[in-house]
Amino acid sequence: MDTSFEHSSAGNPQDAVSGTLLSTDSNADGVSPQKAWALFSTGQAVLVDVRTAEERAFVGFVPDSVHVAWATGTSMTRNPRFVRELESKVGKDKKILLLCRSGKRSALAADAAKKVGFTDIYNVLEGFEGELNAEQHRGSADGWRFHGLPWVQS
Repeated sequence: MDTSFEHSSAGNPQDAVSGTLLSTDSNADGVSPQKAWALFSTGQAVLVDVRTAEERAFVGFVPDSVHVAWATGTSMTRNPRFVRELESKVGKDKKILLLCRSGKRSALAADAAKKVGFTDIYNVLEGFEGELNAEQHRGSADGWRFHGLPWVQS
């Protein structure tokens, strides 16, 4: 797998970290892709990709992110072990950022994790691919890839 990537035009990660976590590019439950990259790339947070293994393989993923699927397979069956796997791979004592395709599954995953005691966990708003546009395509208006943040494809 090629894990090389070019840094984007997202600027110096330190620039996006200045101020509090919940600044203008964040809300109480989520952070922007740029803020997530700044926190993750400077070691201040763990990035957890909650998409399926198939999505990661065919669409791409953020290098060095942790994978814990919220749902599996083409039927998107909810992973009943999600919070146990998350705690096993990451622990509850770190700042955790959850990433999915559009920010919807990761919001559900963050809520589920909060219910069992994760306290410093956030949804990455917009997700990896972003919302659908008028032509039913993703990646043309928002999302991790749209903002030019680092990612690879296997």
